[in-house]
Amino acid sequence: MYRIGLFSEITKTTIKTLRYYDEIGLLKPTEIDTFTGYRYYSTDQIFRIYEIISYRQIGLSIKQIKEIVLGNKSIEDVLNEKKIELIDTKNETEKQLSQINYLLKERKEGFIMNYKPVVKELPECIVYSKEMNVKNLDGYFAVIPEIGEEVAKANPTLKCIIPDYNFTRYLDGEYKETDIHLEYCQAVDKIGKETESIKFKKIERAKAVCVMHQGAYTTLNKAYAYLVKWCEENNYKLSDSPRESYIDGIWNKDTEEEWLTEIQFPIESK
Repeated sequence: MYRIGLFSEITKTTIKTLRYYDEIGLLKPTEIDTFTGYRYYSTDQIFRIYEIISYRQIGLSIKQIKEIVLGNKSIEDVLNEKKIELIDTKNETEKQLSQINYLLKERKEGFIMNYKPVVKELPECIVYSKEMNVKNLDGYFAVIPEIGEEVAKANPTLKCIIPDYNFTRYLDGEYKETDIHLEYCQAVDKIGKETESIKFKKIERAKAVCVMHQGAYTTLNKAYAYLVKWCEENNYKLSDSPRESYIDGIWNKDTEEEWLTEIQFPIESK
């Protein structure tokens, strides 16, 4: 039998850790002296502490180790769970390295734009939408109030979600400045009554790379070119039509230089 201090030295495990393992029921002393309170450990428990240490060194959590030690889960099940977790972490790390390398390459080649790409999840939402063909974006924005009025007339109790989310989807399959086929979408709180031109549908959540573009809409092609290049360099491809979410524009800003648009590229790994 070994007192806790000697057991700590032999197993290279701190006394604080041994006491913690005792408290949580992971490794309880073989015996506790009722008079002195000294904890005593057996030779067999040296093997047990080495087992625990080996599991800790491959990254298993205390919870996972307890499941193995107490027989709540097989070691195969726990190790397979950890394997999946490590693969996911590895994939995420590789993506981060790819993005870092891309930013370094940008700076080395002098291709430095005022874009900071962010990969995020676009929310699942219910939208009312309208497909249309417009000559240009000026014509498009002119009809947005009319769309809102048509929806409100048919659905007086319908509300936009908070925070507001509306966007444009380009349906031409390419960037165009004139004769544009697009769809306007406004996220709302429920499915409403459709009209001849207004439709309701559910938009699934989607992973997307996004950038903020400040300036006139005639310069949006720079943001699109940047995102296409970013996807190529980081092994992604478009999974759906690009979206434009207009944050600031002619309705609340005095100059084109102040207009702010978020370009959203739904993506998936190649």
